[in-house]
Amino acid sequence: MVAVTNKALLQRVSEEKVVAIIRGQDVEAAVNSARVLFESGIEILEIALTLKGAFEAIERVAAIAPASCLVGAGTVITEKDVIASLRAGAQFMVTPSITPAVNYAAGQDIGVLSGAYTPTEVQQALELGVAAVKLFPAAALGPQYVKALLDPFPYAAIIPVGGVTLELAKEYLAVGAIAVGAGGPLLGDAAHPGGDLDALRDRARAFVKQTSL
Repeated sequence: MVAVTNKALLQRVSEEKVVAIIRGQDVEAAVNSARVLFESGIEILEIALTLKGAFEAIERVAAIAPASCLVGAGTVITEKDVIASLRAGAQFMVTPSITPAVNYAAGQDIGVLSGAYTPTEVQQALELGVAAVKLFPAAALGPQYVKALLDPFPYAAIIPVGGVTLELAKEYLAVGAIAVGAGGPLLGDAAHPGGDLDALRDRARAFVKQTSL
């Protein structure tokens, strides 16, 4: 799979409105979860590098992803992480903060969602040319914080991540977020051995429906 540019990533994320986040503890469970997400209408997902065997998981998920879907690497910290993720088949990068990976990826026009929290960090990320700002951890302050950030940064593409439930997803989008990133509230235990994939399917469909209204 070929990496997408920041412009292309911004467009796709804005269209889809949900980025699924697979953390988990098991490669097989992560791959099975990704398959269910794709089947349920989630077209953009990231696999966190904190997963043991993350690069194998990225490679396997990229191999089964429909042509319309994007597979990214999450918790990307270093330039080496970017390079290894690309080799595994990741098409975009997601960072927890403004890590060294952000400057490298953005400089190569590799799509990146940069973690940020404060107004200063948001400005720094935007100046680096990222596709969008991953506001993390969003749960600490909620939708009104997103609304407040957009007052001085009306042009900012913001994606709240952290504790984004089905109900909060709608609220974040209503105040101006371009999309939401959903981890635990969406995945549940599905990315762990023996996890409930049927429940994941139901939640994924609900997220797609809620964010497309």
